[in-house]
Amino acid sequence: MKNYLRHNEWKIVEEGFHPGNHLISESLFSLGNGRMGHRGNFEEQYSGETLQGNYVAGVYYPDKTKVGWWKNGYPEYFAKVLNAANWIGIHVQVDGMNLDLATCKTNNFLRELNMKEGYLLRMFDATLKNGSQVSVSAKRFLSMPEPEIGAIRYSVKMLNKAGKLRITPFVDADVINKDSNYEEKFWEEVHKEVAPGKGIVVASTKKTNFHVGTGMLFQVYLNGKLITPTLETSEKEKYVSNSFEIDLKVNDELLIEKYGAVISSEYYPKDRIASRTQEVLSHAAQKGFDLLFREHIACWAKKWETSDIVIEGDTAAQQGIRFNVFQLNQTYTGDDNRLNIGPKGFTGEKYGGSTYWDTEAYCLPFYLSTADQQVARNLLLYRHKQLQKAIENGEKLGFKNGAALYPMVTMNGEECHNEWEITFEEIHRNGAIAYAIYSYINYTGDKEYIAPYGFEVLLGISRFWSQRVNFSEEKQQYVMLGVTGPNEYENNVNNNFHTSNMAVWTLKYTLEAIEYLRKNHQYLFKELIEKWKFNEVEETARWKDIIKRMYLPWSEKHQVFLQQDGFLDKELIPVDKLDPAERPINQKWSWDRILRSCYIKQADVLQSMFWFEDNYDHNSLCRHFDFYEPLTVHESSLSPCVHAILAAKLKKYDKTYEMYLRTARLDLDNYNNDTEDGCHITSMGGTWMAFVMGFGGLRVKNNKLCFNPFIPAKWKSFSFRINFRDAHLKIQVDKKKVEFFNLTSKKVNLVVWNQPYELKGNSSLTVKETIPANS
Repeated sequence: MKNYLRHNEWKIVEEGFHPGNHLISESLFSLGNGRMGHRGNFEEQYSGETLQGNYVAGVYYPDKTKVGWWKNGYPEYFAKVLNAANWIGIHVQVDGMNLDLATCKTNNFLRELNMKEGYLLRMFDATLKNGSQVSVSAKRFLSMPEPEIGAIRYSVKMLNKAGKLRITPFVDADVINKDSNYEEKFWEEVHKEVAPGKGIVVASTKKTNFHVGTGMLFQVYLNGKLITPTLETSEKEKYVSNSFEIDLKVNDELLIEKYGAVISSEYYPKDRIASRTQEVLSHAAQKGFDLLFREHIACWAKKWETSDIVIEGDTAAQQGIRFNVFQLNQTYTGDDNRLNIGPKGFTGEKYGGSTYWDTEAYCLPFYLSTADQQVARNLLLYRHKQLQKAIENGEKLGFKNGAALYPMVTMNGEECHNEWEITFEEIHRNGAIAYAIYSYINYTGDKEYIAPYGFEVLLGISRFWSQRVNFSEEKQQYVMLGVTGPNEYENNVNNNFHTSNMAVWTLKYTLEAIEYLRKNHQYLFKELIEKWKFNEVEETARWKDIIKRMYLPWSEKHQVFLQQDGFLDKELIPVDKLDPAERPINQKWSWDRILRSCYIKQADVLQSMFWFEDNYDHNSLCRHFDFYEPLTVHESSLSPCVHAILAAKLKKYDKTYEMYLRTARLDLDNYNNDTEDGCHITSMGGTWMAFVMGFGGLRVKNNKLCFNPFIPAKWKSFSFRINFRDAHLKIQVDKKKVEFFNLTSKKVNLVVWNQPYELKGNSSLTVKETIPANS
């Protein structure tokens, strides 16, 4: 665990440059705008350890899978979001020596991510080995309202003596992914051009043939006045640059305003990429840095207006939640249903930048509550558009009749995960995708999504579950063999409770969808029966039998559902009995030892308890939590949030706060010792859930917003905002009351501590009660 960042409510602040933390900082200080993003790399040369990262949404490469042996159905590749052209580069030389913080002495170093306004600021003084001292300031942002544009304002001031600067702004597409399986470069040059003050490189990806144009245009100021230096242009493979030299006196300040444009063939014809890049650069320069920045700030103000969470009395917690919300807002904007949310977003390469079940399980609720309804709908449509690929994935594994197995990892709907125990066995992901349809409809009331999009996905998934189970003559029940649950510290187990439970629930929900279509869309339903060759009588009869006779492992002794068959054969030693020196076990133990242990990576049985809490009484939820949480090592970033929410429901308020802080500051404090690989973006959706569903106690039941809030003892108050069915609400909680402010004309029905209320449009409601608090 690291704790080198200053606590601040609206900023992430690093004071002093410590190279040992640099990779972590590059992740934490990343920027994005939904279409593109980059890590917090330096503009100038840095010869120390760094992970250069610039990413373009939707652009990927199918890197050939690297395995020791092949199995039928095995994915041929692992899709990777590519490290794209670096446009932020501005190399600086002072009297012939490179400005390089790996070799300079630095003073007054400050790196600051302003989350309120969405920009990165860096300032430092440097003493080079030739004795020259300079002061540098760099400010950059990626425009939210114009997501093809980025801008940098970079200045250098001479401090102790006159000197000659050589400045080289460049675009470099000759880049490589750190996680390339065969150390292969994935980009090929298509076109480049360079002229004084500007340059572009158009490159295409191998195999997938995406074209991306990356351009720069810059202007130079000396002591605040625009100048026109003599520029020397240069080009080589996938690279263009300008260079100029200028003599500076002491306290002279040279400032470069550099605009970047990133244009993808996902949005323009390939023969238009170069010209469109030039157009966007000209447009950016015409607007200028200040106007672009003002519009960018205004866009962020609108985002914070609907998604901000305020905590009074706990700066660390406040900083943590805003960092999570900031990253979610800059990673996915929801205006393109071909895009999704990679586990690392625009902050790193790990997990390939591909789509996992994390989106449906942990991110969807955030966008449902804080963005326009279409944003969440687009996340569902992403999966519907890939339904045929999911059916093909099922066919590769031997499933028939339109059975859909959604991929564990994907870019285009095709499975591309390269670990067999995940690819073939972690099939609970299908249940998460079905649950997301329910979650969306339950929250928005948009039942029409069922016709036809929701039904088609549910039918494919239900057909998969129907074929995936088999009937055990021994048990006289249906069983689910050879699976991996959410707890990936168990592989190839039989009858994982969560997986089997999700199968049963999906079948039930699909039967409900059928009844809805029959009553409300009878003609469409007939068309769907024909389209999908749906034998309703025969198929639903089997589903009902599975629902009735599915085997779910149960312990009479402990009165809990078991994670899987044989779980009680393990040595059940609580996590708090482990030697701290052996944590985290995924970095200290052999895989064999982990698999034989009782330790749980993340919520497994408790994932079902969270999603279906109304199916279990308080005592049952308590038994399950008290049995499984002490065995959970929380070595998945997705683990603390579920436990926080369940702990809040069970009035285990100290545990809620502990788990919340862990998820909120997971990356800021580097809890899992892996932030250098990138931030855990999808788990940040879980952080939002932990806050709103934990501290706020938010649920949607019977078309009503339900709240059971509590407030941590050290907090004075907290507030959050949500959208709900055309209404926008602010909820404010302190020690003595909870207040609801309806900022729209739409009436909303509430339930607060099991008591019903009506909140009229443009009105407020105060419910006075001593709010529960932890110790």
